[in-house]
Amino acid sequence: MTAQAAPLRRAERALAIPPARLLAAVLAAVATLGSAFALAAVSAYLVTRAWTMPPVLDLTVAVVMVRALGVSRGVFRWLERMLTHDVALRGVVSLRTSLFTALASRTDDALTRLRRGELLSRLGDDAQELGDHVIKAIVPALVAAVMLVVVLATFAPLSLPATAAMAASLLLAAVAAPYFAHRAAALTEQAVLTTRGDVTSHSLEILDDATSLRVDGRLDGALARLAAAQSAHDAAIDRAARPAALAAAAVPASMVLAVTGSLLAAGAAWTSGDLSAGQIGILLLLPLSSFEAATALPAAATQHARSRAAAERLDALIGEGGEGGEGDDSAPVPAERPATATLTARDLTAGWSPDAPCVRGLDLKLAPGSRLAVVGPSGSGKSTLLATLAGLLAPLGGEVSTDAASLREAVTMFAEDGHVFATTLRENLRVVRGDLTDEEALAALAAVGLDDWLATLPHGLETMLGPDGTTVSGGERRRLLLARAVVRRGPVLLLDEPTEHLDTARGDALLAALLTPGDESLVPASSTVVVVTHRPEAVPADTPVLRIGEPR
Repeated sequence: MTAQAAPLRRAERALAIPPARLLAAVLAAVATLGSAFALAAVSAYLVTRAWTMPPVLDLTVAVVMVRALGVSRGVFRWLERMLTHDVALRGVVSLRTSLFTALASRTDDALTRLRRGELLSRLGDDAQELGDHVIKAIVPALVAAVMLVVVLATFAPLSLPATAAMAASLLLAAVAAPYFAHRAAALTEQAVLTTRGDVTSHSLEILDDATSLRVDGRLDGALARLAAAQSAHDAAIDRAARPAALAAAAVPASMVLAVTGSLLAAGAAWTSGDLSAGQIGILLLLPLSSFEAATALPAAATQHARSRAAAERLDALIGEGGEGGEGDDSAPVPAERPATATLTARDLTAGWSPDAPCVRGLDLKLAPGSRLAVVGPSGSGKSTLLATLAGLLAPLGGEVSTDAASLREAVTMFAEDGHVFATTLRENLRVVRGDLTDEEALAALAAVGLDDWLATLPHGLETMLGPDGTTVSGGERRRLLLARAVVRRGPVLLLDEPTEHLDTARGDALLAALLTPGDESLVPASSTVVVVTHRPEAVPADTPVLRIGEPR
């Protein structure tokens, strides 16, 4: 197995396609094309045989077969679509489950350093490419192999020269055309999907931060970068289309070769009297219906190249040793979350780049039950510090440690841009605790002040929320994220601007409840809480304050 093929093989195993379901899909597709092929053969026989004006009863069987095959083709086509999409969709679910399991087991900061649009593109588009791999590559290739044998077996008893011409034509259509299509796609696929990721990243940046970009005078520059990325994407697509068109031309050329060979063979058979009129009709007309399976092969080869590129990117995403790509169900079981933990930072230097650290030489020791407020101007690195303390971003210097078995098991970070899923309100809370009861969910929502909002929802906890919080206000979104922190009840909670977009009185009250030692209205007294806030005046007087971006 080549190094390039290995990621695709692992991805195919992660799809966990049951052989029986795949076989059923292939058989349904073969039955569909077989019905069409048989319909063409019987129709050709019926037309040419009727030309000789035989007794009507001699044509009865052929007439009934034409009707039956016409109906069966539609039935088998429906069955094929249902079975192939069932296999593909089940496979994508299995693949994404494996991906999330593998991503959760990563201990480095590779995911944190990915642009949001890039991660979204890989988990969404690349996983879908592998679902399409089943529908557009695996099933068509297997069907074409079966139909190749069926076509040649049909022509062989009629005429060996016609069979030879058909074999050469099918070889051109089934081998040469897919080869060139695959080569063209492989040369351009990486560029196409890379530029697509740039377009997605720039689009999300503008959609998420349009207001701040306009205020800072950076919106025009962001739009220009988006336009440039879109132009690069369009150019990559154009480069991919030209060689693909050349590959597609090979199939019509092979059909011309097959029809020419059949015409010559039919002429010779008619002259010698070796075949009846019905058989001559089959020999003349059947080549036109023999390439339906082969016609899908260039597209299958292109999809194979796209799927291989997607598999390589997903393989890089889960990292070396990521078992999710292998489809292995034996993922490591996380250690039990400790009840309390001490978080320590020694000579910590944090930042995204060694050239521009936001925190230098920080020493910090937070015992169980500690409270800490982190303040500073926008862009000073408060969120970066939290990501470093959570183990999501590797320190540039020094170390972050805990007395628990694992830093990530002890520390939970709730980012200000935490995702709100397009599912029910209940499931948006259960995402942090699978065993969450309705009573605990209602108590958490009441604790953060969302009980009045909950009373207005048409279906309570069963109310569906829009994708990424589009159906909730900014303040409701922040309190929903805070409710997740409340139900998580982790030993160390890092909260990034949990009271943003709230009215001053409500926000200050929540901030005081979070930062007052011994206050259990939101989190247990034994939990360590670190809160990033832009309102230092609302921090309780006895709460330690860490100022970022200012002399200490």
